[in-house]
Amino acid sequence: MFAYKVDNGLLNNGCFLDALGLVPHVFLLFSTFPILFIGWGSQSSKVHIHHSTWLHFPGHNLRWLLTVVLLFVLVCEIAEGIVSDGFNQSRHLHLYMPAGLGMLAAITSIVYYHNIETSNFPKLLIALLIYWTLPFITKTIKFVKYDDHGIGLMQLRFCITGLLALLYGLLLGVEVNVILQRRYMWFPCPTEVKPPDDLQDLGVRFLQPFVNLLSKSTYWWMNTFITSAHKRPIDLKTIGKLPISMRALTNFQRLRKAFDAQAEKGPVPLKGSRWIWLALRQAFGRPLVLSITFRFIADLLGFAGPLCISGIVHHISSDNHSALPPVKLLGVHFISSEAFLANAYVLAVLLFLALLLQRTFLQASYYVAIETGIKLRAAIQTKIYHKIMRLCTSNMSMGDMTTAQICSLVARDTNHLMWFFFLCPNLWAMPVQIVMGVLLLYSLLGVSALIGATVIVILAPLQYFVATRLSRAQKSTLEYTSERLKKTNELLRGIKLLKLYAWEHIFRSSVEETRRQELRNLRTFALYTALCVFRWQIFAVHVHVHSGTDFDLSPAVAFGSLSLFHILVTPLFLLSSVLHSTVKALVSVQKLSEFLGSTEIEIDQDPVVQTTIVNGYFTWTQGCPTLSNIDIKVPFGQLTMIVGQVGCGKSSLLLAALGEMQKISGNITWNNILTACVFRKRGSVAYASQRPWLLNATVEENILFDMAPNEKRYKEVIEVCQLQPDIDTLPQGDQTVIGERGIILSGGQRQRICVARALYQHTNVVFLDDPFSALDIHLSDHLMREGILKLLRQEKRTVVLVTHKLQYLPHADWIIAMRDGTVQTQGTLKDIQCAEPELFEQWRTLMNRQDKENTTELKRKSFRRPMYSTDTLATEDEDEDSTTSTDEDSLRAELRHRTTIPWSSFATYLRAAGLLLLPLLVLSQLTKHSLMVAIDFWLAHWTSRVIAAQIESAERNCTGTKDCEFSHSSYLQVFCGLCALGIVLCLVTSLAVEWTGLRVSRELHCSLLRTIVLAPMRLFETTPLGNILNRFSADTNTIDQHIPVTLECLSRSTLLCVSAVGVISYVTPLFLFALLPLAVACYFIQKYFRVASRDLQQLEDSTEMPLLSHYSQTIEGLTTIRAFRHEQRFKKKLLEHTDANNISSLFLMAANRWLEVRMEYIGAFVVLIAAVASISNALCSQLSAGLVGLGLTYALMVSNYLNWIVRNLADMEVHLGCVKRVSSLIHTQPERYDGLMTPAQVPAGWPKYGEIQIKNLSVRYDSSLKPVLRHVSAHIRPGQKVGICGRTGSGKSSFSLALFRMLDTIEGNRIIDGIDIAKLPLQTLRSKFSIILQDPILFSGTIRFNLDPERKATDQMLWEALEIAQLMPVVKRFTQILRSTDAMVTEGGENFSQGQRQLFCLARAFVRKSSILIMDEATASIDMATESILQKVVMTAFADRTVVTIAVSPCTSLNYCTLYKTTQQGSSTLALKLTCE
Repeated sequence: MFAYKVDNGLLNNGCFLDALGLVPHVFLLFSTFPILFIGWGSQSSKVHIHHSTWLHFPGHNLRWLLTVVLLFVLVCEIAEGIVSDGFNQSRHLHLYMPAGLGMLAAITSIVYYHNIETSNFPKLLIALLIYWTLPFITKTIKFVKYDDHGIGLMQLRFCITGLLALLYGLLLGVEVNVILQRRYMWFPCPTEVKPPDDLQDLGVRFLQPFVNLLSKSTYWWMNTFITSAHKRPIDLKTIGKLPISMRALTNFQRLRKAFDAQAEKGPVPLKGSRWIWLALRQAFGRPLVLSITFRFIADLLGFAGPLCISGIVHHISSDNHSALPPVKLLGVHFISSEAFLANAYVLAVLLFLALLLQRTFLQASYYVAIETGIKLRAAIQTKIYHKIMRLCTSNMSMGDMTTAQICSLVARDTNHLMWFFFLCPNLWAMPVQIVMGVLLLYSLLGVSALIGATVIVILAPLQYFVATRLSRAQKSTLEYTSERLKKTNELLRGIKLLKLYAWEHIFRSSVEETRRQELRNLRTFALYTALCVFRWQIFAVHVHVHSGTDFDLSPAVAFGSLSLFHILVTPLFLLSSVLHSTVKALVSVQKLSEFLGSTEIEIDQDPVVQTTIVNGYFTWTQGCPTLSNIDIKVPFGQLTMIVGQVGCGKSSLLLAALGEMQKISGNITWNNILTACVFRKRGSVAYASQRPWLLNATVEENILFDMAPNEKRYKEVIEVCQLQPDIDTLPQGDQTVIGERGIILSGGQRQRICVARALYQHTNVVFLDDPFSALDIHLSDHLMREGILKLLRQEKRTVVLVTHKLQYLPHADWIIAMRDGTVQTQGTLKDIQCAEPELFEQWRTLMNRQDKENTTELKRKSFRRPMYSTDTLATEDEDEDSTTSTDEDSLRAELRHRTTIPWSSFATYLRAAGLLLLPLLVLSQLTKHSLMVAIDFWLAHWTSRVIAAQIESAERNCTGTKDCEFSHSSYLQVFCGLCALGIVLCLVTSLAVEWTGLRVSRELHCSLLRTIVLAPMRLFETTPLGNILNRFSADTNTIDQHIPVTLECLSRSTLLCVSAVGVISYVTPLFLFALLPLAVACYFIQKYFRVASRDLQQLEDSTEMPLLSHYSQTIEGLTTIRAFRHEQRFKKKLLEHTDANNISSLFLMAANRWLEVRMEYIGAFVVLIAAVASISNALCSQLSAGLVGLGLTYALMVSNYLNWIVRNLADMEVHLGCVKRVSSLIHTQPERYDGLMTPAQVPAGWPKYGEIQIKNLSVRYDSSLKPVLRHVSAHIRPGQKVGICGRTGSGKSSFSLALFRMLDTIEGNRIIDGIDIAKLPLQTLRSKFSIILQDPILFSGTIRFNLDPERKATDQMLWEALEIAQLMPVVKRFTQILRSTDAMVTEGGENFSQGQRQLFCLARAFVRKSSILIMDEATASIDMATESILQKVVMTAFADRTVVTIAVSPCTSLNYCTLYKTTQQGSSTLALKLTCE
């Protein structure tokens, strides 16, 4: 009772000192509760913000950190009081009750502070100022009195009291600092504060930078967001905008400053990546250091688990020796730190707190690293885009740099850098973690720990070797993947031509061969991955063997070292990923360095009116100039026409004037007539390129092109370009989104929209590059008359027109004639007539021919086939009405669907694995994990028997006789046998997972490719090619590489957690009662997270597509954008796309952290409950120490793997969406390739004569659409030359497609040489005809491959075809090698002009030498002179063959024997019969 005596004064009484500490806590509770629960919120803030997150007061983070440390010390004080009280004969509540009340007061203080801070009413902080003062005084008095009574550092309570006095003093200092900076009391003028700009913006909803420290560390602010996602799908409006500091522009400016700083230090090398790494370190290195620091702290805290497990098991063991006995002073017992830490319950609580802190710091490290990586990615993407805006066009047109390469740099390489920054902390943390683990093992095992260290040293080079092989395999896989996608892209873009020529199987075989090479490399990659996983599982088994064969075997040592080895496995397992990521980052930075060092053009900004080029030499590549000796002058306010044959340099001349070509010598001058000034710069030029370039936007947005809307001018331009009938056929009129590259429009419609864009702009100069190539004669005449001669001339605009339409030459004010890359002549038409009479006579002949066409063409109303039938539109309207009426029901159904796992897609995936691999996969996984549990149980049984033997020998007082020795041999033999079996099962499991994934990948891709190749053309006309290509690219990549890894990780994590829960429940059945609420919590957390995660992942993917599309659109329209001077507008659009993608990524990352924090906290509670239950069970019912160690080891596994179950489950749901999309496409109905006749029954050489009989034929594009040809009848005799003409949309092309059975036949027959083609196999039918389409299609490869992919033609036949197509000079000039037909064609034939590509398509048809040739507007992109030559060649080379020519006008068909004209209804009548010339 000495503690209660007051003979020596109150301050010398221990109970009074402890009771004195109650006063401050009671004061705070009574003073703050009325404010907290009655009226603090009624105080309105003078600063109105929409988030209760703004951190007003200085020292905010320091206050939170000190409060957390204070709570930890108070917990220790409570525990110390309880343990000390256990040595007393009577209960002393004053040892721990003041600390408990102090804990309550500390929690109240931080809650009170948070509410006062968010309400911005600092005067109420006076309560905290008083509170911190009072406990500081009381704890200081207590500390001094302890010192007076000889209580020192050896007693734990003395240390705790000193720490509490220090903490209260620091918190008092923080409070004083708030007063000094905010001046809310004792100063006449308080400091005015303004909220950050982000919090005044209602659109900013990513609040991680602004919330308090507790909410930051636990992501508490995400609760509302996660739960609301369960009620309504997440979209861009829900997630809002990025904070300013995280936006792409802010980080790009930071990166640009770093690049500029590197440039100031010295010249930046064109090659090499060191300067880029230095710039990245300067711009983004500081937050990375913070992430590394957090990681260090987390890793050090991670070692608390094994140490606490070893201590707990040691405490439970019978050989436990107590620490120093407690000292009795002031009437109570004082224990030492050693005695305190020897208590098993104390260690259980410390283990719990260490796990909480370790997981918190680990997630903080992840967050900072990923956030930095996302910022870095945005900055580099913006940097790349700015480089693209200055990129020389020749880099892409000559194949040096393709759109796919640049998009790969944006999509893949920037992600490599982002993930490198995420994994970068591991580079620094892994060595520290390994060294600390080995040192702790040495303290437990002694010299035998060096065996484990030796294994680590041996495995490190092996790991590097495997990582290098993995890197090579993946690099090779990526190369084959790129090649496969390139071939697939060409197959899809040219699918119409391939089907018409029956070449689809050739290209499919080519893609399949590349796919086989890709799968071979994937198989190698999978093998090394399996070996990597297998090796670490062997290491884990070695750990068991090493732990089980230690000479001084005890549960504390065995399970403590086992937990340490498990920790060491993690950095070694991550080593391959880190090294792999580092290698990819190095390669990506090297590619980035090469790209940033590529050639640029000069960008100028000045007014433009008149153009002059003097002595200009221009080239696309280094070497001979493309344009030579160019001396031209473009007069102001007049019409200048540029004419010449195909490939003579007309388009290049325009681009040279725009500064797009590399200038070898000469001057380009832009003159401003109004101010009589001479500029070498230019301003905005309205430019319509030869190949139409459109945005993936509405028709109106494409025409306005960011100009201010002017309804009168807009209607005038629409009328000039005759677009109103086309707009009327679109579902939403001019508000219809036309898709990527204007996919829903015809070639002529795309061309006219581009011209309308140029006409609408208010620029002084208009460049039109062959705008009539895709238009019929009426549209061309109307555009020329109303648009160029009337609208543009009235506005006094300078017009430069490139054209093959020589009939318009009399309207030109100035003419420039090009020939072989130089100016042949220039001047007015009269000047050329005098100077070049032969050229003028040639022009006049061609002009007379075109004038004749105008007189013979009947004038009719313009008609175009609607893109959508009226029936379809009506159906769509009805569907829209019904959808609107059932909107709420659909939303409910969608929400229900979002909460369920797509089991059907999972079943599809497993079915593709086959009947052999699937059972092997399931059985191997179950057997392996069961065996691992058996190994651990055997180890627990073994160690328990060792302790029992030691106790027995002690009781029998044995000192070394053989009877008292414990035999390890039988246990060791069983143990090694189980481990050997485990090694075999590990290898089988790893291989089964990888081979299953490869089998599924092969089956799904093979089925998808065959389905697409055999699909009807309607699929490609109604589905954007980008969507189909995504099935082969993104979805296939997910099935190849992501689903197997996710499935393996999901099954492993699930089985580990299930086995852990089973083991813990077996050891301590009481754990099952606590498991129920934890399981309920886990269920609701995963339920809400999966929905939000899936939405965010889909949102991230959906925002990435417009970003990449913007890059590809910009690259394709780079010339147009720079001509219009719209660079800044497109840069701004890029920033919007980048920020949208990054805000999705940040929310997804925050959602992942939200899940992991909660799951790992639940895992920490599992460990705490299991530890307390095991300790109580062991102390009460003599539970063996081996089983206690086993249960705690598995409890730690739960905390490690619990969050991975939910993460992988959510990822698996998203990945299965890829399987669902691929599966839906696989179920597309193919064309009917089989016929009533077999290929063997078709007569040899059919069709021999080329006679075509069409009887009452009606066809349609789809069963849901109206017929496009009705009751058509025609008879074409063998060898006859037939022309089919008509207006756009009248059914000309449909007539030709019907001969190839590309359309659905309603009724009628098509008989060719006596055989109804409906009976023929489709492949046989199409292989017998030749057709030349309007749009020229070339494939990457050799010229020989483009002309004859079947490799049936001889060299002589190829040269003959090239000569017929007027391509001999082009091919011979193109390459100097002997076999010129082996010269390479770049993707899409970009290294040839539009007209030259059309000529190659003509040559391709000539090579086949079929008896029937169909030419579908094949000369649209060819000049009149070349067309005239080709017409004569066709008449001679195909004199004995049937030729059907489709044209928009009779001009092309005038030399033909018979001329058919198609009417608006799609029926044909015999209009004229002309005698063959």
